[in-house]
Amino acid sequence: MYKRQALDDAGLSPSDVDGMTTFTLDSNDEIEVARAVGIGDLTFFSRVPHGGGAAIGVMHQAVMAVATGVAETVVVYRAFNERSGRRYSVGISEGIVTPDLIHWSWYLPFGLLTPASWVAMFTQRYMHEYGCKGTDLAQVAVSTRKHAVNNPAAFFHGKTLSVEEHQASKWIAEPLRLFDCCQESDGGCACIVTTPERARDLKQTPALIRGVAQAAGRDQENMTSFYRPTISHLPEMDLVAEQVYAMSGLGAKDVDAAIIYDAFTPIVMWQLESFGFCERGEAKDFVKDGNLEVGGRLPCNTNGCLLYTSDAADESSSV
Repeated sequence: MYKRQALDDAGLSPSDVDGMTTFTLDSNDEIEVARAVGIGDLTFFSRVPHGGGAAIGVMHQAVMAVATGVAETVVVYRAFNERSGRRYSVGISEGIVTPDLIHWSWYLPFGLLTPASWVAMFTQRYMHEYGCKGTDLAQVAVSTRKHAVNNPAAFFHGKTLSVEEHQASKWIAEPLRLFDCCQESDGGCACIVTTPERARDLKQTPALIRGVAQAAGRDQENMTSFYRPTISHLPEMDLVAEQVYAMSGLGAKDVDAAIIYDAFTPIVMWQLESFGFCERGEAKDFVKDGNLEVGGRLPCNTNGCLLYTSDAADESSSV
């Protein structure tokens, strides 16, 4: 349904689509989806691994396909029953047999069973090195909730959050509290990527993609790495920033709003530093004084994003 809505929003029909890309973790087969939606012949389809890290990886694939002429109109899609189906919070050791078990086996026996526990370990070290506190993480959570409050499609629409409420919420994996962690929700989303020439005739004003990148740093795991000498930042984020700034000709000073992956509040802070909005270790100061809110230096995740918005409401088109 969400794929049809994205196509309708763009002013396209299923017969216009000749490419599809999604996540390896998506259980919806491309061929079956194409048949169900009414999409015909495909000249391109691909999958990108690693969960949330694939969110722009799939766009990267679509852009390359269109730019090289392999396909003209690509649907980028994702659908997942993360609440009613399999939930990551129950522990990744449950019923999963993948190559990831090679490195998971080094820390699963010590109780690091969930993404929250992995990120918690990194966050502890980051806080130790740079003096970040739980109240600083709360600044990210509270600013994002202020955006969700104004989004009718958000799960937390109209429900405010204070720093005090954040600090009183239960521990999930110390130092991460309940409101530092994104929701597990059922939902789907789709974007449409096509050529600039085709986009000119479509229903919506197109957004031109000037830079898109993905990266895996040396000694990286799928979302963390305990192999490196330091675990207080993720250098693959630096690699992505370098690429997109070089492609677009822009820098941090040119950007006045951002949508940043927010599976957990500290990940927002690390990306703010990697993308040059502040120096390493200074995100705790950057997120204060409403800097991430409308009217601030960098309004961030203004739809409520992963922390507070239901994924089921996210149907969109992009060119």
